[in-house]
Amino acid sequence: MGLSQTIAPQMQQSLHMLQIPTVELRQLVQQELQTNPILEEIPLEEEPETNADSPEPDRTEAQEDEKFEREFEELSRLDEEWRDYFSQANSFTRRSTEDDERRRFFFDSIVQRPTLQEHLLEQLKMSVDNEDDQKIGELVIGNIDSRGYLAVAEQELTQGTGGDLEKIQEMIALIQSFDPVGVGARDLKECLLIQLHRLGRIDDLVEKIVQGHLDDLGKKKYPEIARAFRTGVDEVQKAANLISTLDPQPGRAYGTDLNPYIAPDVYVQKVGEEYVVLMNDREIPHLRISNTYKDLLAQRDGSSEVRSYVRDKIRAGKFIIKSIHQRQQTIRNISEEIVRLQRDFFDQGPAALKPLTMAEVAKLIGVHETTVSRAIANKYMQTPHGLFEMKYFFTSGYQTATGENLSSTSVKKAISEIIDKESPSKPLSDQEILQALKDRGIPIARRTVAKYREEMNILPSHLRRKF
Repeated sequence: MGLSQTIAPQMQQSLHMLQIPTVELRQLVQQELQTNPILEEIPLEEEPETNADSPEPDRTEAQEDEKFEREFEELSRLDEEWRDYFSQANSFTRRSTEDDERRRFFFDSIVQRPTLQEHLLEQLKMSVDNEDDQKIGELVIGNIDSRGYLAVAEQELTQGTGGDLEKIQEMIALIQSFDPVGVGARDLKECLLIQLHRLGRIDDLVEKIVQGHLDDLGKKKYPEIARAFRTGVDEVQKAANLISTLDPQPGRAYGTDLNPYIAPDVYVQKVGEEYVVLMNDREIPHLRISNTYKDLLAQRDGSSEVRSYVRDKIRAGKFIIKSIHQRQQTIRNISEEIVRLQRDFFDQGPAALKPLTMAEVAKLIGVHETTVSRAIANKYMQTPHGLFEMKYFFTSGYQTATGENLSSTSVKKAISEIIDKESPSKPLSDQEILQALKDRGIPIARRTVAKYREEMNILPSHLRRKF
């Protein structure tokens, strides 16, 4: 015997709808429209309809019909509130026909760029006429990973080509001449050498460093490299600068997630001296219960099976409409508190961001902290200072010597500013950065400086040094 807590399927669906971003919510609602025939989508511009003339459901059946009658009336009220909610929210963001046409042209102009394999296969078709060579080339291209590297050994490729190793090597060399430069390499060294040879850098210091001192280059052991080639450290620095311009992963230019489309869930606009929160409701289908099925339910001569089916679908549709309404209202409440509590950010920018926790906002709007966490997950807010993830506004903080609260984001910005002003030939250590922060009145531990520096992808001092 024991007690366990479970979450009902409907509650799980409601939590999922709260957590997913607007673009995914629209897809989920479209799926629901396909599976639930009583739901229909209406344009935001359509005026709300009254239900005064809707026929009453059959009340001659027992308590089940009376219970559903009350649910049906509640659904009608919710339907009206939902339309009013959209109408009010939409009144702030009404767009002209020209704006809608420009937006539609933008989406129609987005084209799917070819994958790396498609790009290479197209070049292969223009370079090879022989059918056997074509098959070998396709086999090689099929084993090139998303970085642009050949992911298998040549011996493994021979198993699919009858053991002709020489022919495979010839085809690999051909593919390495394709665009993007460096594709088809077996490792980082070969990738960089392909790019250097394309630039005409053969048998010079740059190529020799890549050939024999790539590990030392990564650790910035410039004096050791200079002694190995009997040259000056400044020459090694110039070679390193050139190597840094090469692409270590030429295939990533054809990745699918380079420029993902992000639809802001919330817009914050300044109206007079105040900031107004606007929900992106245009991306979410506005749902209602189809009058056809309302009429079908109200027919007295309908079979009990039909009425039962319609009841179940109406209840499911009601739940979807209510969940969307609650989702939007929760995100709106959180956004309004963010704007109120982070007013300095909206006035001055990221440097004025204050410490803020989810527990504080949850207490203010009367929900659990986990609800806030779910509501801001994968959500974005369009502000006068740019597009930000909503979780960006929740950050721990410190108190300065003057008693001012400072967020960790502001501390990171201060560290970045200090490093930007350092001498390239003598970069600041973490201890020196710590002292500079203390001079600004920001108390912080050295290990925290190192942690924030790593989070910002800033190298330690000995790797930032330039000769």
